[in-house]
Amino acid sequence: MTQSDAEMPSPSHRVSGIGRLLIAVYGVLALAATGRSFVQIASEFENAPLAYSLSALAAVVYVAATVALIKRSRRWYRIAWITISFELLGVLVVGTLSLVDPALFQHKTVWSVFGQGYGFVPLVLPLLGMWWLRRHPVSVAAGPAVTESRA
Repeated sequence: MTQSDAEMPSPSHRVSGIGRLLIAVYGVLALAATGRSFVQIASEFENAPLAYSLSALAAVVYVAATVALIKRSRRWYRIAWITISFELLGVLVVGTLSLVDPALFQHKTVWSVFGQGYGFVPLVLPLLGMWWLRRHPVSVAAGPAVTESRA
């Protein structure tokens, strides 16, 4: 084991301490976004299909990010990076568009005005998630085993 391997936190450390809090917040946001989008789509989808579809997309992203943060493999670590990066991009794009052209988002989404309806948590959460993932990378030992043939 090299010194760099010893310094690298094991994947189980991602789901302890602040990591658990991060996962809990993602889980709560996943439930909130899922519930909101379900009600919006079921009751008034025809009024704002774009906004309500974006709310549903946000819900899917939050659920996937929550699961990816819990799982302990290189594959899920990569999925966590992808979903959290997509989340940040979505918050920035929808947030900007909802300010620049409010007519596009007359009905609110999770990401409208950078997540204002959720206390700006959707804007801050992906930044914290990226920080956490960067500080707690998955070690090589956590991924699928690679076998070498010996001659």
